Amino acid sequence: MPFYIANIAAAVLYAALGFYLARQLVQQKDLNLPLFLAAIAVALVLHAVGICGISIKPEGIQLSFFAASSQIFLVMNIIVLLSSLKKTLHNVFIFLLPCSALAIITTIVSHTESTILQLNYTLASHVVLSYLAYSLLTIATLQAMLLSYQNRHLKSRSGLQYLRYLPPLQTMEALLFEFVLVGEILLTLSILSGFVFLDNIFAQHLVHKTVFSIAAWFVYGFLLWGKYKLGWRGNTAIRWTLAGFLFLMLAYFGSKLVLEIILHRI
Repeated sequence: MPFYIANIAAAVLYAALGFYLARQLVQQKDLNLPLFLAAIAVALVLHAVGICGISIKPEGIQLSFFAASSQIFLVMNIIVLLSSLKKTLHNVFIFLLPCSALAIITTIVSHTESTILQLNYTLASHVVLSYLAYSLLTIATLQAMLLSYQNRHLKSRSGLQYLRYLPPLQTMEALLFEFVLVGEILLTLSILSGFVFLDNIFAQHLVHKTVFSIAAWFVYGFLLWGKYKLGWRGNTAIRWTLAGFLFLMLAYFGSKLVLEIILHRI
């Protein structure tokens, strides 16, 4: 029961902070950033306690669709929080906070058949690398969405009053490619660790994840090649980032959604 209380408290705090961030943006008021980030740190502690209590079982760790989603959002929030201490990245929380609250609530109320995974050191390293890669590349996708908003309004000269909350365009693009580069490196390590540590990475229950992960790896790799060789930026970079994320989302959550949610209800 204490774990459920921690999850509910984290979800409420995430939602409240998301509302505060959105209100400050709409009303064009400055954000009390130190207090905002401190409150997010409290929410993260509650989230970590809550999701560990739900996910960690005597027989292993639960990696169901909703539990994995909540775990991923926890990792993403930690990365964005730590990055926000040195970089202007806190605007990404406009997407993360409400989604994190929703992920926690759906984890609590869902009753899908869960996958219990018995972790050893090698398999745990693969899972950690996968989570970090997905988290960083998802953050890159959110950054691409903000960059698209910035590009569109700069060209149309509308909504410029909200752009003062975003860093300059060049800084936004630099942050995007930084997350893509680090995410691509971790995705490479994740795929390699899968080949090394898993018995058969092309087994029936893993083949879709392997294929889509490799497809995402090629897309992100091509994007980085285009950036450093052809000078890709702007809308071209945004489109390739979103395309890579589509493959990555199918890799990590496609089969879980079908097997645990759709087929389970038929």
